Amino acid sequence: MLHTRTTPAERRRAFRAQLASGRLIRMPGAVNPLSARLIQETGFEAAYLSGAVFSADLGLPDIGLTTSTELAERARQIARVCDLPLLVDADTGFGEPMNAARTVQLLEDAGVAGLHLEDQVNPKRCGHLDGKSVVPRAEMVRRVRAAVSARRDADFVIMARTDARAVEGLDAAIDRAKAYVEAGADAVFPEALADEGEFAAFRAAVGVPLLANMTEFGKGRLLTAQALTDLGYNIALYPVTLLRLAMGAVEDGLRTLAAEGTQAALLPRMQTRSRLYELLDYEAYSSFDSGVFDFTLGPGD
Repeated sequence: MLHTRTTPAERRRAFRAQLASGRLIRMPGAVNPLSARLIQETGFEAAYLSGAVFSADLGLPDIGLTTSTELAERARQIARVCDLPLLVDADTGFGEPMNAARTVQLLEDAGVAGLHLEDQVNPKRCGHLDGKSVVPRAEMVRRVRAAVSARRDADFVIMARTDARAVEGLDAAIDRAKAYVEAGADAVFPEALADEGEFAAFRAAVGVPLLANMTEFGKGRLLTAQALTDLGYNIALYPVTLLRLAMGAVEDGLRTLAAEGTQAALLPRMQTRSRLYELLDYEAYSSFDSGVFDFTLGPGD
């Protein structure tokens, strides 16, 4: 049946081991639980829940309008069906350091492997848009310390994201990253780096695992997995790729249906019924149901 075969603790230990391995973790962003299952089946090492994707799925812009409990419920839905470690975008922690602490525990309970917190002001905005603002470094340090102190599973990864590159410059972003690591962050997500030189400078200066955000239509160019491996990065993140692919296909399909009055021309582009049923593991559910109900009671039962 469609559920995990691993525990949250096992997935957290696996994520820690991946980060320590020196190999690049390729991490696509899931749109929903079913897409997370596809990420697993395709052979990726981990999955991601993007705040931008989650907001868009709810019909909201990525400006801090979702809540920690809404996010935790979506994370729980994904963690139920996916055996991959799941990293979650927890925005600014949804408020003050105390809120960030609660967010950590909500996501621990949801079964995910880790989260990242950013140093933007609240409400935040997409990391690749202009006009961002960041909180003072000391305030983000308090955020990180609160998150670290709140976790109950030491293997739960707390990553600090800094958006300071676009606001204060590269050197300031590196200095902030070092302060966040000193405050207890296990890894760092430097947002919106411009080119390979900046990626290399960050790697040379910061000693913990680093995440490279390979979002489309962003500030920097898209680097290959091999290029990121050569630069010494630990995670290649593809946060919105699947949502953009899916919504592009939906738009094209709706235009065709409206213009032609039938979906016949779209059939070759669709996932078949049999493939969907295979992905949902209908056969196992049927076997389970038959095993429960297909029996005869004896005289004394």
